[in-house]
Amino acid sequence: TKAKKSDSQLDDKPKESAVPSQLTLEKEKIRAEEETRRKAEGEIRRKKAQRQEETRLKKEEERQREEQQKQARLAEEAARKAELEEKERIQREAEEVRARAEAEAIATEKSGAKRSRDEKGAKQRGRTLEGKALGRRRSQEKNQSSLGLRRRRKAALEVEKQGGEFSRPVQKIVREVEVSDAITVGELARRMSVKAGEVIKALMDMGEMVTINQTIDQDTAVLVIEEMGHKVKLVASDRMEEELVLSQKTEGEPEPRPPVVTVMGHVDHGKTSLLDYIRSAHVVSEEQGGITQHIGAYHVTTKQGAITFLDTPGHAAFSAMRARGANATDIVILVCAADDGVMPQTQEAVQHAQAASVQMIVAVNKIDLDGADPDRVRTELNSIGVTPEEWGGDTQFVNVSATTGEGIDDLLSAIVLLSEVEEFTAVRQGTAQGVVIESRLDRGRGPVATVLVQQGTLARGDVVLAGEYFGRVRSLVSDQGKVVSEAGPSIPVEVLGLNGAPVAGDMFNVTVDERQARQLASARATKYQHKITSMRQSSRLENMFANLGKGEKRILKLILKTDVRGSLEAITEACITIGNEEVGVQVLGSGVGGITESDVNMALTYDAMIFGFNVRLEKSAKVVAEQNSLDVRYYSVIYELLDDIKKILEDMMIPEVREEIVGTAEVRDVFHSPRFGQIAGCRVVEGTVFRHKKIRVLRDSTVIYEGELESLRRFKDDVSEVRNGLECGIGVRNYNDVREGDRIEVFDSREVARAL
Repeated sequence: TKAKKSDSQLDDKPKESAVPSQLTLEKEKIRAEEETRRKAEGEIRRKKAQRQEETRLKKEEERQREEQQKQARLAEEAARKAELEEKERIQREAEEVRARAEAEAIATEKSGAKRSRDEKGAKQRGRTLEGKALGRRRSQEKNQSSLGLRRRRKAALEVEKQGGEFSRPVQKIVREVEVSDAITVGELARRMSVKAGEVIKALMDMGEMVTINQTIDQDTAVLVIEEMGHKVKLVASDRMEEELVLSQKTEGEPEPRPPVVTVMGHVDHGKTSLLDYIRSAHVVSEEQGGITQHIGAYHVTTKQGAITFLDTPGHAAFSAMRARGANATDIVILVCAADDGVMPQTQEAVQHAQAASVQMIVAVNKIDLDGADPDRVRTELNSIGVTPEEWGGDTQFVNVSATTGEGIDDLLSAIVLLSEVEEFTAVRQGTAQGVVIESRLDRGRGPVATVLVQQGTLARGDVVLAGEYFGRVRSLVSDQGKVVSEAGPSIPVEVLGLNGAPVAGDMFNVTVDERQARQLASARATKYQHKITSMRQSSRLENMFANLGKGEKRILKLILKTDVRGSLEAITEACITIGNEEVGVQVLGSGVGGITESDVNMALTYDAMIFGFNVRLEKSAKVVAEQNSLDVRYYSVIYELLDDIKKILEDMMIPEVREEIVGTAEVRDVFHSPRFGQIAGCRVVEGTVFRHKKIRVLRDSTVIYEGELESLRRFKDDVSEVRNGLECGIGVRNYNDVREGDRIEVFDSREVARAL
């Protein structure tokens, strides 16, 4: 059956093809290459002009500096000349006073008749005149300095009005300034005993725009020091560190110490519950989501002996914290649930322990549950290189239950036995050394660092250097919350008195005095800041080159605040790993402590979000955030924070366009209308054909046209759809080459959110 012609209601609205031709693509590619070449040439010309301008500015600055020095010399000569003239005038006045006194004396001698009578009075008058002359001389000498100073100031002002610079005629103190690899502007000013503004001005004269906290390299610092008239002493960055090592004193013989045991394992396998049972303290309920939020250190005295435990988090985001825990420990307790087996975090814990070369004891937990299979745990761990002793290996396996306490004594006995075999010792006397377990900012107490003493004894009043921070120990608090006077090897304590929160994993040392600690802390901070700046510049360059020729990468800007330093590092590292070539995360600012008004202002300035981990907005910051409807989110569980970041990035990605074929029609005949052009008489062979949907025309299974179905009719009726098995007339917009036997596919496009 042939489809009837239907030309009375057909619309004729032309539309350009949605598929660009190959020639157009080639032209666009050539045009893009030409544009890139022009930009490169323009950049070369700009840099050349910039170098020429810099050369001209340097010459102009040298000329101005010479002119200023010349004007300063003229001012100095003028001041010296004025001073000499003032001295000569004072001498002339003094001579006149003496001459008047001599004339009065001669007149007195000539009056012979009255000499004897008035001799006494004459002497008195002479003394009076001499006293007056002496008073006048002293008054004149007293005023000459202020008069000369006023003249010198006047001369200096005249020179300054002419663009010169006045130099006081005094001898300047020349200092020997030590400079290592890099230094901040403020620290350089302190070492030269000058104001930071003078150093900034000197750098501006050299063409460098800096701030007081900005880091400058060694060469620039040398130029500034020499420009300001001081001597330079170049020192190696490691020299002060070597002096610190040499200053560490250990006295006496090594003594046995309690073993430091790190508890590792997968999420919710019972690490904290195991420690809770051992030290009989109910802390499990305080942990959010069954995950330990930061490393805790506990010193426990058991029937078997004293043991120090480190409880490391089990989530994958805290792998860096777990690694630091392994490096600070003697024995690793690997907790693995008997009903769950070996998980990814379990394997990571094994790798960290093996990399740190520490002994391992496996605690097969939850043996009291139905479905517990301790042999399965042994088999799976054996497959990754942890072989039980009963199977011929060297790793102790102990079946335990943190709920019932079954096997806990066996586990403690295994720890003590292993520590006796390994013979863990330390020197108790001497300066203390150790590692920072965790740090945070406490609102009432300031920076608080949890440290583990490894050598010597840490006492109140000691000057401690930890990473980039230092301070005198104001107080020591034990893991039980008691204030103690000292802490020996393998004892964890909280240290109060530092000027900042050090990074978890930093080594701490007791220094000779605060001066040495301050210098080392400043050098470390400067070196770290210089490293961060270099990394950021390198990252920006890499991103710029990576995105050449691509669409602009969408960036989620974050300001991150946490309660402790270890959580901050772990979350920041996890954020960096989230994303792809299309979207990513940029942490604009981060820190330990509450969310301040400064954080809110930064977020408003750079259109960023604020994420708080176990912290809240301060009162003033909350007012500003609410007034500006700033997005501030709070979290207490790490994986919820990371999941939210992932969802936000997925929403920022360009959605995927998916096509769905909704109907197919075969062309049975072609009709021509003088008014509406070509009309295809078709039969729907699959699905449903809809009007105003996108279509493809296929000939011999090859797409020859893609456009829009403009009109759809059945007999004389204009319809919106035609179902399978029915005949219809189809008008294709802006296409007049449909042939009998062609197939017309009708499809629909929809956007689908993409996942990372």
